[in-house]
Amino acid sequence: MDVMSTPQRSRGAGREPAPEAEYPLGDFLRAHRARLTPEEAGISSYGVRRVPGLRREELARLAGVSANYYTRLEQGEATNPSASVIDALARALRLDADATVYLRGIVGTTAPGTASAVSAASEDGMALTFDRIVDLMPTTAALTLSQTNDVLSHTPVAHELFFAHLPPRDEPWNTHRLLFTDPHTRDLYRDWAREAALAVASLRFHAAAHPGDPAVRALVGELSVTSGEFATLWAEHPVRRCTRGVKHLTHPEFGDLDLEYQMLHAPDGDGRRILIHSAPPGTPTADALALLAG
Repeated sequence: MDVMSTPQRSRGAGREPAPEAEYPLGDFLRAHRARLTPEEAGISSYGVRRVPGLRREELARLAGVSANYYTRLEQGEATNPSASVIDALARALRLDADATVYLRGIVGTTAPGTASAVSAASEDGMALTFDRIVDLMPTTAALTLSQTNDVLSHTPVAHELFFAHLPPRDEPWNTHRLLFTDPHTRDLYRDWAREAALAVASLRFHAAAHPGDPAVRALVGELSVTSGEFATLWAEHPVRRCTRGVKHLTHPEFGDLDLEYQMLHAPDGDGRRILIHSAPPGTPTADALALLAG
């Protein structure tokens, strides 16, 4: 099981390499090295390959580091890689912007300005409570989410779309937990497999901003046990910010709905987000949202 945690910063002589759960860099490098083929990397393949991905020495050569040093990085024997080495590995692995930010984050080389750290207060010292913003969106399906996707607040439309079938409970619903363990939620998405992959990729990205968070550890541990599909996706180390897109639903009353979504992040960087679902005016989906709002 791979759960986000803080990389080891120093190691005494003769100590064993960090276990995988204590050294996420090694897990990440192995997962992405395994999915990049020699053809994709632009190198000639040689010898008999047991797996389709790159060998350690091949990736090391692409990144401009020694094979020995790369092996020590992957096994947790080398610590505190420089920003230039991490960026070289990101280029060699052909990581996109989100995965590169994630990689920098788990080793502590995140470039200044990439993390949210500004105050939400206005000039007169007054600030609108982030969790109450959804109250101003009565015709949208809006949710306020925690770092681990606990539903902190929601509009009536969001309730009708996503939670109306659920019994009341004292603890907040969690959208990741529902996606992987609730049959109704699974049936709600026309392409559940794509939605599940995006959810895991998003959870990994946000978990990197709070390494060692016990809530993240608990959720990943729980879902890794209760859902084999989650465990498989988590082990693949997908990473995506998931700030906007389209969700394709099949509602039991209104049929197929295509909801445009956008994610807004709390300005103080504590992991809270507002997920807003809407639809262009005049579309069947917009008409359905209006009926749900009424």
